[in-house]
Amino acid sequence: MVKMNIISFLSLFLSLILSIATTSSNSGLSSSYYDRVCPEALPTIKRVVEDALAQERRMGASLLRLHFHDCFVNGCDASILLDQTSTIDSEKNAGPNANSARGFEVIDKIKDEVDKVCGRHVVSCADILTVAARDSVVGLGGPSWKAKLGRRDSTTASQTAANANIPAPSMDLPALIKNFEDQGLDEEDLVVLSGAHTLGFAQCRTFRPRIYSDSNIDPAFASHLRTICPQVGGDSTLAPLDPTPSSFDVKYFSNLVSKKGLLNSDQALLSGGETTELVSKYSGSHEEFWEDFAESMIKMGDIKPLTGNRGEIRNNCRKVNSEY
Repeated sequence: MVKMNIISFLSLFLSLILSIATTSSNSGLSSSYYDRVCPEALPTIKRVVEDALAQERRMGASLLRLHFHDCFVNGCDASILLDQTSTIDSEKNAGPNANSARGFEVIDKIKDEVDKVCGRHVVSCADILTVAARDSVVGLGGPSWKAKLGRRDSTTASQTAANANIPAPSMDLPALIKNFEDQGLDEEDLVVLSGAHTLGFAQCRTFRPRIYSDSNIDPAFASHLRTICPQVGGDSTLAPLDPTPSSFDVKYFSNLVSKKGLLNSDQALLSGGETTELVSKYSGSHEEFWEDFAESMIKMGDIKPLTGNRGEIRNNCRKVNSEY
């Protein structure tokens, strides 16, 4: 009898430990978070994203980039959406975002629409960014995944942290690895999330040093880019990050193998070791890229979310509620 009681106690104790571990590992987020709170929230986000892509397919890359730049600055908390005020040091004015980050109006539209269908402010701006990124990838031909939800929104922003934490296009491989490690992401996450550059464009100012100073570049590719990106001026002129900037495919990785990565931080992935092996693997298998991309996006979405009583559900994604 005593033996049975001890076994029952140990079984209960282990179950409790496993329960705590599971709750901790998923950061309190759940893919079914809005099923009961507002079942129409996710279909509404998808509809607005699809409408935005129908008007401009490039918007998909912009929405995906917003989520990435948000998560790398003190976690996935929608701090990137806050406008400058006397108390908010807006991340929109940071070097990686100024005159570059876009899609804010689409997020505003999504927020308005979900608040209407839900009848109240229950969907966070941080979750909107997460789902809009997923739906943008799907809308441009990429994979889907069950986004984990239940984040709350920050009441602060940090331009300083944005400048420090968002990876720069000039970074070499050791700097990139360190940058991702600081966010709890490994080398596979680095390569697979860099694959988001299968979508979108970059400004001349971000790739000018590569096409004029780098020897690790296809000569004809560099020569072509110099025709649209002069050594002086034309800073905002755009070039596609891969040959099919509106399709979620593996041509980004094929480009790297051919020394046609647009940014130094792209081509740096082919510097040897595990990252080179991953680039080679993904260049020949969109199935593996898709599967790993979905997993890494979920992992990135777990970076320091605000849950429980931390943060707030903003009424307006551009403002904290005390200033609304």
